[in-house]
Amino acid sequence: QVQLVESGGGLVQPAGSLRLSCAASGTTFTINVMGWYRQAPGKERELVALITGGGRTNYADSVEGRFTISRDNANNTMYLQMNSLKPEDTAVYYCNAVTRDYSRVYWGQGTQVTVSS
Repeated sequence: QVQLVESGGGLVQPAGSLRLSCAASGTTFTINVMGWYRQAPGKERELVALITGGGRTNYADSVEGRFTISRDNANNTMYLQMNSLKPEDTAVYYCNAVTRDYSRVYWGQGTQVTVSS
């Protein structure tokens, strides 16, 4: 089993920055791809960014150039640096991890990000 705990959310003004963290514990050696998803009120959960164990990344068009996903494999932690935040980035952000054989998907409890003046 893998446990994921997000932190770093909060209230920020438009054009501001936040850095989210996701700490993984348990059988972390089974994990390959990790990612960040978000869900705004009344909307479906959507992909924000993905990163493989080898460091390859993929971003949603809406955050490309503003957000940066990274991963510290030695410390089992993933990050999301969010710059130039917009009100439409307001959502609960979830950490996600997928095992190497794609048999299991794990989710964190989520952290609220609110972009408002």
